[in-house]
Amino acid sequence: MDPRIALVTSRDLPTLDVDDELLAAHLPGAEILAWEDESVTWSDFDLVILRSTWNYTEHLEEFLAWAERVASQTRLVNPLSVIRWNTDKRYLAALEQAGIPVVPTTYVAPGDEVPEQALAGHIVVKPTVGAGSRGAALIRDDVDAAVAHVRMLHAQGQVAMIQPYLSHVDAHGETALVYVGGTFSHAARKAAILSRDLEWSTGLYADEKIVPATATASEREIGERLVALLPDLVPGGEDVAYARVDLLPTDNGPVVLELELTEPSLFLLVDSGAAARAAAAFLSLATGGDYDARLGGK
Repeated sequence: MDPRIALVTSRDLPTLDVDDELLAAHLPGAEILAWEDESVTWSDFDLVILRSTWNYTEHLEEFLAWAERVASQTRLVNPLSVIRWNTDKRYLAALEQAGIPVVPTTYVAPGDEVPEQALAGHIVVKPTVGAGSRGAALIRDDVDAAVAHVRMLHAQGQVAMIQPYLSHVDAHGETALVYVGGTFSHAARKAAILSRDLEWSTGLYADEKIVPATATASEREIGERLVALLPDLVPGGEDVAYARVDLLPTDNGPVVLELELTEPSLFLLVDSGAAARAAAAFLSLATGGDYDARLGGK
């Protein structure tokens, strides 16, 4: 009998995500279900996989409580401890402390003063809990606007993060490295978002232009070093089933913008074998087998 696998989405998503559809086609008996659906008996499933739950940032406490309930009933991936750690981007500080190059980041909690030195030049101000460019602003040489945006985030109860805008992204885009079962699968390139007018066809995230990419040796080195560090970085890191490492180019080499371990798009359309590789990794988890690294990607 095929294992029962739930691919978890959100009822706020107007159409099925293409990743979810591709995975379901490779996973016999898989069901695509919304995390908010109270009629679902999650214990009926052998494996519950977070996928397109992209409204969680607006309902974080409720979402984490749901994840805790599910994890108490069946196997949730990625693990609950990983989700708790990864849903706040202050994890970037832990990556930096571990020797991973990251985008320089200043964190400003409600009630804290905004350090003026962090506001110079072209900067990005965004919440530490956010997804799909929600709450993010690119501010060009305007300290007053930057402070106002930080204060707006604080008024919403958010911790603000301030980063320099790394302009090489305008020409070269952002590279996403996708790992399944601890093994590199494929890479994709995303065009710059914040430097152009945003479009929100789903209402949950800014539309992205995604194309296939070949990761450079330096990008692969950072991605693989980071994935190998996960067991030491976060409780449950040894059981991470999928990861996406987002990198930005700089004069001194790539730096990590985000480490996506909760609900990343896996960009399965950009590689003809990606959906099958991901499905094989998930089936292995559901059946207690070991993921065959030979299924890993390029």
